[in-house]
Amino acid sequence: MDIHLRLAHWVRTHPGTLDVCLALAILVFLVLPFAAGGVQGYAGIVAVSLAVVVPLVWRRSRVMLSAGIVAGVSVLQLLLGIEPVPAQFVILITLYTLAAYGPRWASLGGLALALVGVAVGLLRFGDLIGLGAGASALTSVPLYLIVLVLVEALVLLAWTMGDLARARRRTYQALEDRTRRLEVERQQERDLAAADERSHIAREMHDIVAHSLSVIITQADGARYASAQAPELAVQTLGTIADTGRGSLREMRRLLGVLRGDETASTRPLPTLDDVDSLIQSVRHSGVRVACRRIGTPRGQLPLGAELTAYRVVQESLTNVLKHAGSRTTTEVTLEYGARGLAVTVDDDGRGAAPDPATAGAGQGIIGMTERVRLYDGTVSAAPRTGGGYRVEAFIPYTQA
Repeated sequence: MDIHLRLAHWVRTHPGTLDVCLALAILVFLVLPFAAGGVQGYAGIVAVSLAVVVPLVWRRSRVMLSAGIVAGVSVLQLLLGIEPVPAQFVILITLYTLAAYGPRWASLGGLALALVGVAVGLLRFGDLIGLGAGASALTSVPLYLIVLVLVEALVLLAWTMGDLARARRRTYQALEDRTRRLEVERQQERDLAAADERSHIAREMHDIVAHSLSVIITQADGARYASAQAPELAVQTLGTIADTGRGSLREMRRLLGVLRGDETASTRPLPTLDDVDSLIQSVRHSGVRVACRRIGTPRGQLPLGAELTAYRVVQESLTNVLKHAGSRTTTEVTLEYGARGLAVTVDDDGRGAAPDPATAGAGQGIIGMTERVRLYDGTVSAAPRTGGGYRVEAFIPYTQA
């Protein structure tokens, strides 16, 4: 099977080489065997054969020129009385090529010229097949009609096959163009969804960093007033300022590269992992059975932005459960603190259709989760479970000091 595929690929990518081989094969098999015969001898056969076969070399690269040469040689043969040669059947190949690759007007014109040329040629050179003056009128006319119908049928068959090849090629091109357009549109939707999510992240990060700076300013003012009377308190306050500053710096580093819109930042408190329980409670009111498990304790620092990200992962996953999993669905949310970070898992046993990121207009929630978690060097995976249901897994590592 691989050999056939490679051969088909070679044929598609080397049309010029294939046409040269076709012309050489016709010359070898249809010129050399008849070199000793013919009315005009070897020289006449070679001359006429070369005139009609050589244009096949550029029959697809220069369709009109190739077809024009073959048609001109054939018309001159009729006008000058030069008898046909065995290689004359390349007219059918030329007619096929003209129908497949040439302009529509040239295709129809070539068909009409070939039909008329066949009828005239049979009248002009009919004696070669027993249709001339040597045959009786009662037998020559029916035989002429039979031969005419057969040859005209070959002409129509060649033109029809070329026209079908043209239609098939245009269909393939239309499908390829449509596939490219759909891929571009799909990528644009992904980019728009990612840009929108980055804008939300930027607004939320603004609130986090603004809160940290407010703490730093307050602590700095307190340390300035306490430095004169309680130096040890000032030392502790400066330590708090340093820790808060480091955390803010980490948040700002993650914020770099995130584009933000001009909308006014929200002043509402941002949710954290402590708000997951209230989120689950609100989902339960919608008729979905949701359980939450917390495993382990934090072994490292998890910034407020990372907690917000984990909360958004749970929120988006539960929203997908409400949209796609159907009724009577059981969902389990697991928050597991490990040695390296926080693992968030949302499992459901629903039978509804899961969002497909590859489909235009779907999967934007998963794209948003991926953008958020990637901001903290984490990972997200979302896929159907074996046996039914859907699973979303996210991992957010602890912040490195």
